[in-house]
Amino acid sequence: MANRTLIAAHRGGLFLWPENSARAFRESAGLAVEQAECDVHLSADGEVIVMHDATLDRTTDTRGPVSARSAAELARVRVRGTAGEAPPTLAEYLAILAPSAVAPRIEIKVDADNRPHPGIVPKVMAALDAGGQRARSWIIGFQADTMAEAQQAGGLAGVAWLSELSTLRDIGLDGIIAVAKKHGFPEIGVTEGVIDAEFLARCRAAGLGVGTWGANHAPSIRRMLDIGVDIFATDDPPLAIRMRAASA
Repeated sequence: MANRTLIAAHRGGLFLWPENSARAFRESAGLAVEQAECDVHLSADGEVIVMHDATLDRTTDTRGPVSARSAAELARVRVRGTAGEAPPTLAEYLAILAPSAVAPRIEIKVDADNRPHPGIVPKVMAALDAGGQRARSWIIGFQADTMAEAQQAGGLAGVAWLSELSTLRDIGLDGIIAVAKKHGFPEIGVTEGVIDAEFLARCRAAGLGVGTWGANHAPSIRRMLDIGVDIFATDDPPLAIRMRAASA
């Protein structure tokens, strides 16, 4: 099928397995998805840790900022809903995906004070290189400067700049396109509710791919498939796989 919409398992597929856990990535690595999305922060001693929130409170048995604990301390933390697994390091996530056809999609997060983690981009790139996976990996994130640093590092499958609804309201789609073109980003990302055929056409006319998240139930998944976004991250990858196959 031309322009086939790709599927990413959002945080490994959080409707089915504990989000951003090693178990979730083991499971999603066996699915017919193209990418498995994760989120990363830095530990106190500079290890890249897979975790959505800047704090451990919501998804683990421990409290406090990820960046306040060393990698050794984080290895003793337990992710809720797993059989005693610690939050994976980026290297561990990459090792899980390495034997599979499922490619890494890595969102670089900010710390608990909403500031970029110093030096996180080179550390992510070093992990990708150590795992031999830079060429098939996507880096995504909401901070344009951080994404520009990743874009300048080169050698990636791609970089996607994500935009909050507030950014879209403040600078409009034309502004988002202008920022993306300035930095050479091949793809932009917005939540699925704002994407329609006109939005997609304007981005395509500018030479930009469009990714999204929030397509987690049949109606939104169907809409993204019908519109033909480049990729969507979903919390229910098996449902998305079935729906895509039925529409082929």
